[in-house]
Amino acid sequence: MLILVASLSVPAAADAAGLPRIASINVCTDQLLMALADPGQIVGLSPYARDPARSWDAAKARQFPQLSGAAEDVLVLEPDTVVAGRFTRLATRQLLKDKEVRVVEFDAARSLDDVKKAIRLMGDVVGHPDRALAEISRLDAAIAHAHQVAARKPYRVLAVSRRGWVSGRDSLTSSLLANAGLANAAGDLGIKTGGFASLETIVNLKPDFILVSEDSGFAEDEGSAFLLHPALERFYPASKRIVIPERLTVCGGPMLAQALERLASELERVDR
Repeated sequence: MLILVASLSVPAAADAAGLPRIASINVCTDQLLMALADPGQIVGLSPYARDPARSWDAAKARQFPQLSGAAEDVLVLEPDTVVAGRFTRLATRQLLKDKEVRVVEFDAARSLDDVKKAIRLMGDVVGHPDRALAEISRLDAAIAHAHQVAARKPYRVLAVSRRGWVSGRDSLTSSLLANAGLANAAGDLGIKTGGFASLETIVNLKPDFILVSEDSGFAEDEGSAFLLHPALERFYPASKRIVIPERLTVCGGPMLAQALERLASELERVDR
């Protein structure tokens, strides 16, 4: 019923302004869309849009219809455009195209330059390129601030998550660190995009800090328990951990400005 109501009430606002009505079927395009489009343009978001662990603006996403991820409920809404990721289910994207729906696909961001490209593309898709330029300016300002803070010392940082997964040199996290003037210690391991590292390897690598998505001191499962291993806590207590929530780095979009500001504040905290 929610979808049917949205399909009747949302078009008027979008059409009146001559702007496209858009559905998103990917959690990363959800966030770009919410940041740049008028609310009346958004006819539906992906199944994960309201997940606070994955979505930067999960609270805002609650005001829009939640789609199943299948093509059928998108087709009912009759959007002008559907935005998706390159890794969104191929069969879904192809079915939409077969039904002559315009599908705009976004690449996974591996660098801050990729992020800026995605912001520009979404700005063009929604008809608000001026908003895209404003978000890019905000991102550039955050980069400059983080670089200013990090310039005090050329720290080596290792981004570590569940079961010892580390972000490699060709990753969005590595680009974030590099733009701030920090080195990704994973480069010394020869890891390209990402991979698992043992506890012994991490300790022997001796990064100045590890970057984690949370530091609650509580492990919900075996995967997250890795970060609470006594050996890792001994060498990397809270004073050696930079904490940036995963929802700020899992996608490439305007939230990266907030991630960089968080990085700057964490560096100031651990550098005292």
